[in-house]
Amino acid sequence: MDGCIFCKIVRKEVPAKWAGESSGAIAFHDVNPQAPVHVLIIPKEHIGSVMELNPGHGPILEEIFALAQTCVKNEKIAFSGFRLVMNYGPDAGQSVHHLHVHLLGRRKLAWPPG
Repeated sequence: MDGCIFCKIVRKEVPAKWAGESSGAIAFHDVNPQAPVHVLIIPKEHIGSVMELNPGHGPILEEIFALAQTCVKNEKIAFSGFRLVMNYGPDAGQSVHHLHVHLLGRRKLAWPPG
């Protein structure tokens, strides 16, 4: 999708601080971090949101979560804990309409969130 900021990051038209990459997904540091570690993991393919997922997307979801595990290890937050978050819609704070997982860590995260 031409106007999607995350698609532009995938195409390297917009710079990002890389945190990892696999054949179908990339991970990069959020420009507005909400925790000391705030990495976004996205599919290289444009998928607008979690509501656009279908059974055929299973392999890309597996790849996204495998890349999240790699980022957790690289950031050394496996033992202290972390949170993976997917937002959908305006009430949840979704601001970019490209499927993404937030990896948050290296600080105490409150529950319930929000």
